[in-house]
Amino acid sequence: MTKTPPDSIAPRTRFLRWAGTSFEFRCLLMLLVVAAAFLAFVHLAGEMGEGDTFAFDRTILLAMRDGAPQFNPLGPAWLQTVALDITALGGPVVLSLVTFIVVFYLIVSRRPGEAALVAVSIGTGMLLSTLLKDSFGRARPDLVPHIVVASSASFPSGHAMLSAIAYLTLAGLLMRVQTGWATKVYVLCVAVVLTVSIGTSRIYLGVHWPTDVVAGWCVGAAWAMLCWLIAAWLQMRFQRRTA
Repeated sequence: MTKTPPDSIAPRTRFLRWAGTSFEFRCLLMLLVVAAAFLAFVHLAGEMGEGDTFAFDRTILLAMRDGAPQFNPLGPAWLQTVALDITALGGPVVLSLVTFIVVFYLIVSRRPGEAALVAVSIGTGMLLSTLLKDSFGRARPDLVPHIVVASSASFPSGHAMLSAIAYLTLAGLLMRVQTGWATKVYVLCVAVVLTVSIGTSRIYLGVHWPTDVVAGWCVGAAWAMLCWLIAAWLQMRFQRRTA
């Protein structure tokens, strides 16, 4: 059987083959996603600052309530307990504990680079969350009662942002050691479901406006991907120098 000379392969086919295996192309796609997420956050922050998101926030927040005068969350009492348990998965105590356990495990496993990635990604994310909250200083919702205590500023949601950073970063670690696409997709879906559930629980419990949560998801996902890109770039440079 005669092989087709490389020069006779259609340009589109050559591009698709290159795109499927090129590290640079994958990085470019991730950079575009990161840029889009950051731009979405900036746009949302601008709309929030001008008060244009209030009607949307009010509609979604009240849609999860049984109406005046109590404005209790919809559903049976046990659903509030579930929401409290879910929201704790994105709290600073749980995320700090998870980070410590994972970092210590990676150090013991002699994988210092990955340990540094997890520590830096989540640690800097916590610092960024505090800085953003202090910068915008948005007040917590006052339309409905708070089911859980919350005292910091509202925008962006720290739970939504930090859960996106932590669980997407950990999902990326697990996906790197998997070979099958089905397993990779499953790991990513678990991280996304956790992040979405935690953010939604903050609205259900009455301690965040919906736009707080969406903004937290945007900047959190972007931050996690940006940290991964920097780590991958540094690893590639190191491999090329030692090759």
